Amino acid sequence: MKEHVNCHCCPPPQPQISESQFRLNRRSFIAGAAAAGSVLGGLSWNSILMGAAAQQVPMPSERTPLVVKPILVYDLPQRREGTSWRNWGDIQTQEHVEKEIALIQEELTGIKDSADFPVEFLAVTGVAGSMGNMAEHPDVAKADVLIVYGAGYGVDPLKNIQKDVIIFQRWRSGPVYLQYEIISPRFLRQHTDRQQVPHIQPDDVVTDSLDELTWRLRSLCGLKNAKNAKIVTIGGAGGWAQPAGSVPKLATERWGIQYHDISYPELRGLIEAAKADADTMKVAKDRAEAYMKIPGTTMKAAPPWGTESTMDFVVNCFVLDKVFRQIMAEAGCRNLTINSCMGTVMDVSKTAACLTLTTLNDDGYLAFCESDFVVIPAGILLGNITGKPVFLCNPCYPHDQILTFAHCTGPRKMDGKKLEPTYIVRHYESDYGAAPKVEYPNGTIFTGISTDFEAKSWFGLRAEVVDAPFRPICTTQIDVKYNTPSAELAARMHGFHWMLGYGDYRKEVGYALRRVGITWDNLD
Repeated sequence: MKEHVNCHCCPPPQPQISESQFRLNRRSFIAGAAAAGSVLGGLSWNSILMGAAAQQVPMPSERTPLVVKPILVYDLPQRREGTSWRNWGDIQTQEHVEKEIALIQEELTGIKDSADFPVEFLAVTGVAGSMGNMAEHPDVAKADVLIVYGAGYGVDPLKNIQKDVIIFQRWRSGPVYLQYEIISPRFLRQHTDRQQVPHIQPDDVVTDSLDELTWRLRSLCGLKNAKNAKIVTIGGAGGWAQPAGSVPKLATERWGIQYHDISYPELRGLIEAAKADADTMKVAKDRAEAYMKIPGTTMKAAPPWGTESTMDFVVNCFVLDKVFRQIMAEAGCRNLTINSCMGTVMDVSKTAACLTLTTLNDDGYLAFCESDFVVIPAGILLGNITGKPVFLCNPCYPHDQILTFAHCTGPRKMDGKKLEPTYIVRHYESDYGAAPKVEYPNGTIFTGISTDFEAKSWFGLRAEVVDAPFRPICTTQIDVKYNTPSAELAARMHGFHWMLGYGDYRKEVGYALRRVGITWDNLD
């Protein structure tokens, strides 16, 4: 038996989670019989890839839209002589109400048309007086979030509707809403000095700004798609250097993660069957050749510490890519992670999985190495907030307001559109297979997320790329600068892996985390 060597960035190998613990919601995957083809979901590999189907490359499903119910709460006061008869606000008549509903519908249509996330707005409902009966409204039942336009007094029943709520109020944008005056003392604090409505907080109140409304909806769309997510776990679910099973259990408790395990013997059978299929191999070779012709893609000899990759390794990466896509299609999900990616998979696939994870991420899947569920929930959340790929990577020690991140995989299409220039080299620790060295440009802004082992407290960092060196470390590597004092950041470090994504989405992440019981610190 070969002696197992642990690389510096990998934890000791954990026992594989049993199939009974992580049963894939599928018909059986039966390994073996390479000539006839392994059975995928009750069908032979060859039969499902016959003819035109052999040319098809499965693609991920789109994010599920956020369903939003807008509600306008208003009063229709009647004049009474010699006493106060109306509250603050511009909406006092039915004509005012109809005009405001038309304005709300117009604004929401504009948000939907320009949004970079899927959202469905239900019809605006106007409620005169108290909205107490809205709890029984069928639209409220089907909505993920309510936007309550507080022009009138009667919002108090919201405290008994257990939905995500955004309270929108007008002041400068007009017409003036009553709740601009009283939302804090009368509703949020319920005539006390402390917050009294646990599920509706001050950061759920938006005044005038449609941009402020939009980023909150983006956050809640990401949260909806992250919660209860299904993920294929090749070789089982784990957690970096933590007791077996403990971290996946926490991820299920916090996020409702549903694991669908594929054992390595099953994976080997599927790969052998795929390689025995002439059509599958032709597609893999064609895709590999086309990939290497993409502008900015270069097969490069590594510095003295490594050797150049080969087309055989690249072709095997595309075989693995095809198998992973078929598994996710059968499982009905767009998420995958691979355990023992720095050892076991290499003998099974005859390549490293690094480039395969890159091609999957660039096509819209969320595909991660190392099966580290300390950080994978952050990737699923950030990826679903942004609709862009995310980068799971190793952090180094912060110093001089510089932090180095690196891994031997990394998406090229981090903005969701453009492929960054990339060298194809070998996986660093093994000097084997095909791995990308993605050249993230200087000046690029990343959101960095650091997660803790106990799933209690995360922090985020705005980071700017200042260098993409080629040191003897994991191949995709960047140095970033930040504004937080390095001593403070060093003292705050927890967990291990980080998740990175293009753009600054710290507000959206923090807004979502409040709803799953994880605290968030926003660093700069």
